[in-house]
Amino acid sequence: MVGPAAKREGVAHLQAVLGLSERRACNIVNADRKTIRYRSCRPPDTELRLRLRELANERKRFGYRRLFVLLRQDGEPSGINRIYRLYREEGLTVRKRRARRRAVGTRAPILVEATPNARWSVDFVHDQFACGRRFRILNIVDDVTRECLAAIPDTSISGRRVARELTALIDQRGKPGMIVSDHGTEFTSNAMLAWAQENKIVWHFIAPGKPMQNGFCESFNGRMRDELLNESLFFGLDHARTKIAEWADDYNEQRPHSALGYLTPAAYAANLTATCDQLRNPDQLRRSHVAPPAPDGVKSAETLIAAG
Repeated sequence: MVGPAAKREGVAHLQAVLGLSERRACNIVNADRKTIRYRSCRPPDTELRLRLRELANERKRFGYRRLFVLLRQDGEPSGINRIYRLYREEGLTVRKRRARRRAVGTRAPILVEATPNARWSVDFVHDQFACGRRFRILNIVDDVTRECLAAIPDTSISGRRVARELTALIDQRGKPGMIVSDHGTEFTSNAMLAWAQENKIVWHFIAPGKPMQNGFCESFNGRMRDELLNESLFFGLDHARTKIAEWADDYNEQRPHSALGYLTPAAYAANLTATCDQLRNPDQLRRSHVAPPAPDGVKSAETLIAAG
């Protein structure tokens, strides 16, 4: 028997069934009598457990790390170890789905300029309604900020429709430096090739059979399928459009992203834009790095570091 809990159960069993004394039962299971008599003094944490269960039921595919970030945003001072213990005790562990296949071979890092609109990724995700009719979703992702720029569901999306959606998105956000996609028929159609040439946009096609080269959008597709498509039942196209739009807004504005230091994509994009603006304006950057004056006769470490 390993662990205090198992030894307590063993001592209780020997006392109840065989009628042994506590001293003799502890000698048999090799347990300290103080350990057997110990009773936990931890508070029940009823409110925290209730809030943790509510968040886990609301975000069924979130693990304890993201739930910890959401609790911190609500003002909860508990550390991550305490949250993890309650998470395990409440039985909220997310069930892992087995992957159908694994990527084979080495993975080379993709170099992307650290600015918004430097590179977009586009791809399709397929699902079906409650009646069995299939539909598809056109996902457009900013590879740097991880923002979901568009998630467009429809029963049929042609190359001309993709071109129209990209044109509307460019009018709203500006032109991207590059667009990455696979060799889908919608992306290799004459309408898309003519659109890319007319708008002078570099369109990069990944190697056949290498979805890891479009890893940012593939990762987003996996999160969408895991957190939305596998957890929802769509009764029609209008219902699907409403649910997908709500999830995309929540993904950009509320969901903490682990690759961004658990910031939301919108917050990360705002910080990145502010940094780029400072770099474009050297005077503003110089003023932001001026060290505060120290009191007479005092040279603090913060002042020395800020002053260089």
